[in-house]
Amino acid sequence: MGGIKVLENLKEEVFKANLDLVKHNLVVLTWGNVSGIDREKGLIVIKPSGVSYDEMKASDMVVVDLEGNVVEGDLRPSSDTPTHIELYKKYPNIGGVVHTHSSFATSWAQAKRDIPSYGTTHADTFYGPVPCTRSLNNEEIKNEYEKNTGLVIIETLTERKIEELSVPGIIIASHGPFAWGETASKAVLNAVVLEEVAKMAIRTENLNSEITPIPSELQDKHYFRKHGANAYYGQDSVKVKEVMK
Repeated sequence: MGGIKVLENLKEEVFKANLDLVKHNLVVLTWGNVSGIDREKGLIVIKPSGVSYDEMKASDMVVVDLEGNVVEGDLRPSSDTPTHIELYKKYPNIGGVVHTHSSFATSWAQAKRDIPSYGTTHADTFYGPVPCTRSLNNEEIKNEYEKNTGLVIIETLTERKIEELSVPGIIIASHGPFAWGETASKAVLNAVVLEEVAKMAIRTENLNSEITPIPSELQDKHYFRKHGANAYYGQDSVKVKEVMK
């Protein structure tokens, strides 16, 4: 399966993104994976299945096509590859996908609850609650489980009328979180934020059992100052000048 060497830069990016999961304490053992896609070639680079982060090299990254066929690599791709593929097929704006079993986000998944938006830290990245999917049924679990995991993510976003980049993450009932972004590194960043807001939400409910979600006006202010045509957070000089007029 060695084949012609392709996508060296993307393999390096995806390799580093996978190591960032360890750096940010989002994974233990081999419980996680990152992928990235080259849209022009229609090829995905993803972590190999079950390989220790301590031993993994950029050359171990596996290249697959959008049907899951291995194009390059001597190792088996992540068992979650079919989930990643469904997201890439459905959402052309996604360039990277992350799956972890990070503790706090997974706790919400096991509780089968959305992660509410209780404050501005959440609102900066996620426009509204992070949704929890429905549970997969027995047939979906027995047949093409990983593909059906991708499909239930799509089902949830579609039914709730959520634009994929406005809420760049989700939790799978009884399973754990997925996050995504325009690149593999941005997907990791969103996974980091997802874990942090999951942690904050648990602590918030412990401190105040009667807490209600953030007011919509404050949600809008914090989300749209970072996202969209009128965003002004950060150092984009054109946007800064326009705001300062």
